Amino acid sequence: MKKTRSRVTPATSKAASSADSHDDVSERIRITLATAIGEGALKPGSKILEEAIAEHFGVSRTVVRGALGVLESDHLLERKRNRGTFVAEPSIDEAKSLFEARRKLEAILLALIVERATIAELNALEKLADEEEHIHQHGDEKSKTVLSGKFHIVLAEMAGNAVLTEMLSKIVARLSLVMALYEENHKDDCGADHHRMIVAALKEKDLSRAQQLMDHHLADIEGRVRLTEGQGDRYSFLSVLENFS
Repeated sequence: MKKTRSRVTPATSKAASSADSHDDVSERIRITLATAIGEGALKPGSKILEEAIAEHFGVSRTVVRGALGVLESDHLLERKRNRGTFVAEPSIDEAKSLFEARRKLEAILLALIVERATIAELNALEKLADEEEHIHQHGDEKSKTVLSGKFHIVLAEMAGNAVLTEMLSKIVARLSLVMALYEENHKDDCGADHHRMIVAALKEKDLSRAQQLMDHHLADIEGRVRLTEGQGDRYSFLSVLENFS
């Protein structure tokens, strides 16, 4: 029996191409907003203007909402009934859970890194720590924030487990909102010296030392926030003063 080939009509091909294009734009929108949130350009509580995004990217609001839906599932955005979509404002309990999860996850990642990381990878990580220290001395706040987060993601990638790396990336992204909302004592060094010591311990394959240093480093970050009722409101009020004074 002769087999018949299914034909792709021009209309079908065009529709598929359009769907792929929309998926690409949706991902660009997601990355753009996630980056802006992670770097502090979009603050907790900021309203997301769907119409402006649709106009900027030249797509329908349906495509925009698809990207926003992904960010909502990642807890970076939250939809408020009859009000729209806003950058998420993590609760105190959520913040505590995120800090706890990060501590546990980073300890697991370090154990895998000691087993799997090559000397070339560790040298590259050490170079990143050196670059970070230079930026902390001579760079702007945006560069400091970006590099500090990048160190931990690159470190996680060395563990060779994509699932754990994705988990840490999402936790770090959500903690950027926690820091924006609850941070009280801002420090310029962002732990660059801690990062270098962690790399040194990993090079020596001293897991206990690396985990101890990481725990101290994360405790230092947690020590900069005040997880108390009203601190988030204080942040919001200060933001108003900054915008209108």
